[in-house]
Amino acid sequence: MKRPQQWSATAAALTTTLAITPSVCAQAPAPDVVAFENVTVLPMDRERTLTGQTVVVLGRRIADMGPAGQVEIPSDATRVDGTGKYLIPGMAEMHGHIPGGESPEYADRVLLLFVANGITTVRGMLGAPSQPDLRAAIGRGAKLGPQLFIAGPSLNGNSIPTPRAAWQAVTEQRASGFDLLKVHPGIRGNVYDAMAAAANREGIHFAGHVPADVGLLHVLEKGQKTIEHVDGYIEALVPRGAPVDPRNSQWFGFNLIDHVDESKIPDLVAATRAAGAWVTPTQVLFENGMLSEASETAQRPEMMYLSREQLDNYVRSTNRRAEQLGLAPERVDRFITLRRRLIRELHEGGVGILLGADAPQVFNVPGFATLQEMTALVDAGLSPYAALEAGTKNPAVYLGKADSFGTIEVGKRADLVLLDANPLADIHNVKRQAGVMLAGRWLPASEIERLLAEVRRPTDD
Repeated sequence: MKRPQQWSATAAALTTTLAITPSVCAQAPAPDVVAFENVTVLPMDRERTLTGQTVVVLGRRIADMGPAGQVEIPSDATRVDGTGKYLIPGMAEMHGHIPGGESPEYADRVLLLFVANGITTVRGMLGAPSQPDLRAAIGRGAKLGPQLFIAGPSLNGNSIPTPRAAWQAVTEQRASGFDLLKVHPGIRGNVYDAMAAAANREGIHFAGHVPADVGLLHVLEKGQKTIEHVDGYIEALVPRGAPVDPRNSQWFGFNLIDHVDESKIPDLVAATRAAGAWVTPTQVLFENGMLSEASETAQRPEMMYLSREQLDNYVRSTNRRAEQLGLAPERVDRFITLRRRLIRELHEGGVGILLGADAPQVFNVPGFATLQEMTALVDAGLSPYAALEAGTKNPAVYLGKADSFGTIEVGKRADLVLLDANPLADIHNVKRQAGVMLAGRWLPASEIERLLAEVRRPTDD
């Protein structure tokens, strides 16, 4: 049974909302209507699938959803056949790098690569003064790009050498409109404490690395909201009396793996959970960046979206790291295995995991690497549903925006990805995309391919 009255009421409410939004002018055209018909929906509110659904989008919001035949489709709707396909929420890259001082063309390319892979939200983890304006331009539809949540410029041992400098940086970044603060290495203990106190007073999250002088347990105690890269955990596994100083860690503890006590992992998991902290593993950063020889990785298809200069720099830096750290395959395997155990036990212990690939960086191409990170999470022992949750529901909860996006529900942002196969059966199916909807704008696979062709490096370059 169709529900014309319900549709009319929902449409009227959403139209009113659009009309009073400041970024929409009084003469704005009627919002687009798109209907996904007979599709299987993964709402991501819990592990389930809803078959034979119709999802109607009006403007930027989901206006109606229900069994096919029970939802009225407006006559002017663009109809998308979802037969045999799966609809998931748009995904979030929670450790991305948004261009700041680079050229506008480079920024546009990075934003496009995220969107083209179904990444409709990005938490930028290294801020620049231009980024609040970029966020606003995307928000009002002047630029194609994911919704942005942006950290301020790096807080590190050089940028905040004293407690007074820390207090000033926190208040300035809060006033400039950044969403969170980015912690980098090198901060001394008393300066970190001053930064944390100022951030808590100002009501702004701080997230990032674990400075060596501070340590994992202390940053958890002070309220750091996310730990990036599983930083500080291997260092915290080194027992007192070990012949190495964990403060001299190299490449996130790679040089310490012969001296860890893995029986300490449950206590670290419990401390993380008790602190309410989240972890963004960025596992592909290590799996791509710790190769003894980088030339094979440089041949992957997605590398055609990097400039030749970027690609050559990645090859040189990866080969240099391999030489400096002595990346023997056996030691790399042990390091990756330990990291996977940490990720798995953090998840199983109730710590929230966030999807993030640290892109663009070290062979991590924006968007493509985010999807690879989902596979890395499954390889670490998470279920496909848990990996999807890390990139959909969890980011919205962490950001305090669970009422706005992250699941497929009436009234939420129309950030959606249409897949040709079920990602719960095989996480690799997140790459089999039939199209992406970004804030209500439908981009079928053919349109995405056209846009990608414009930024793809020629094969003979």
